[in-house]
Amino acid sequence: MSGLPEGWIVKMSQSHGKEYYYNTTTQESQWERPGCAAPPDTVRASHLLVKHKDSRRPSSWREERITRSKEEALEILNGYLSQIKSGTPFADLASQFSDCSSAKQWYQRRVRGDSLREETK
Repeated sequence: MSGLPEGWIVKMSQSHGKEYYYNTTTQESQWERPGCAAPPDTVRASHLLVKHKDSRRPSSWREERITRSKEEALEILNGYLSQIKSGTPFADLASQFSDCSSAKQWYQRRVRGDSLREETK
């Protein structure tokens, strides 16, 4: 017995190399195990960092030496924003394109009551 609610199965994501949950009745899919909510005082968070040549460390796991301008970085971010508004999951973009070395990791952070804000570093 899998311990999953009726209709749910575990599948493997080819693009992310990790398990996800699929409901064979509703065709819904999600990363979190169904029926197992995170504790109410935590959230999952990811970010989408696009560095530019004047960043503190202008290199990343994706590029050894970043040469783009701040304006080019903002254009890239605006392109990601358009994709998100069109339905692309934010977490998918963040895990594939963030210049942060933690791009492929999931974090659980304590909710501190402050709002999330977008920043260009």
